[in-house]
Amino acid sequence: MCGRFVSTTTPQDLVELLGVTRWTPVETLAPSWNVAPTDPVWTVLERVDHDTGELSRQLRPVRWGLVPSWSKDPNGGARMINARSETVHEKPAFRSAFAKRRCVLPADGYYEWVQVPACDGRKAYKQPYFLHPAEGGPMVMAGLYEFWRDRSVPEDDPAAWLATATIITTDATDAAGRVHDRMPLTIGPADLDAWLDPEHTDPVGLRGLLHTPAGGELLLRPVSTDVNSVRNNGADLLAPVPDPLGHGDGPA
Repeated sequence: MCGRFVSTTTPQDLVELLGVTRWTPVETLAPSWNVAPTDPVWTVLERVDHDTGELSRQLRPVRWGLVPSWSKDPNGGARMINARSETVHEKPAFRSAFAKRRCVLPADGYYEWVQVPACDGRKAYKQPYFLHPAEGGPMVMAGLYEFWRDRSVPEDDPAAWLATATIITTDATDAAGRVHDRMPLTIGPADLDAWLDPEHTDPVGLRGLLHTPAGGELLLRPVSTDVNSVRNNGADLLAPVPDPLGHGDGPA
């Protein structure tokens, strides 16, 4: 799974990197080295403007944790931060978004935890690892987005609408497989246009875009347990620490 990640790439860089044609500069998010469920996150998606009929690629902040449009309330979003690639097209919470509302979520990398057994009087604990692309640059994680309406608020009030997203995961490969059996599924540059195209609704074709990443794409290193608390946030969270289990690739 992917339960925490790092997002520090500036929106200006994301606009250039991902071919965004519509972004409002007043919409901004602070860099985060400890993005947690229900936090606001950047997504890139394509939508048709209701007034002009023009399709544009947009950079938008949304809340992490998908809330289906039919939910009675938004409280379950924190449990839907991930969607499995094997079943995303058929699960009731995700199948509508999979057909019509796909996005990508850029990230510098993400965290996973491995249990370290008690030893020599030391209590058992979970060791965090930071996984990131070996070649640098952000991971372009496949995702879905959804809009939920608060029916206690008038429809034309912006506060009536909540935009949320989930990250699609797949079987872990290479470095990621050392610390967890799942990893975020990334969308390669050659598949980005097709993945974001809202007119592409064929489930077979869409599932064909969900490739398992090739081995050797990620590096990992052990980092401080300070990342365990969502109250901690800063570049120091990525500093390497001694590896108690020997899973890491060394400092990047």
